[in-house]
Amino acid sequence: METKPFEQVMERFRALRIDEPFDMIVAIADGGILPAGILCRKLGLPVYLLRLNLRDECQNKLYDQPKLLRPIDFDFAGKRVLLVEDRIKTGTTVRYAKELLSDAATVKTFTVNGTADYCLYDEACFRFPWVL
Repeated sequence: METKPFEQVMERFRALRIDEPFDMIVAIADGGILPAGILCRKLGLPVYLLRLNLRDECQNKLYDQPKLLRPIDFDFAGKRVLLVEDRIKTGTTVRYAKELLSDAATVKTFTVNGTADYCLYDEACFRFPWVL
């Protein structure tokens, strides 16, 4: 599997335009943590973690549906949320996360790779440069 060079991915982050206002970033942990941290620095927004899991580190399904691993411990009701994931393959995890965040005023999605409101790439799977 191809790995994108870190500097190439960072150039995409630097060029990314997000013109609409958000109140918070919610990272789907674990994959969304690093991209959310970069967006936190870019947008100056607080980051909260939504602990969900569907797949293992090799992208094999662990469960039929995503699982909430920890209760949600932050207030998102009425807020504008940027939901961050590293990769969207089928959209199952993001759809579930949006259901969990349904009391938010708006939920827009960001992904490093895949179809989302904001994305850096929308192409065949590749290895992220920060994956060991």
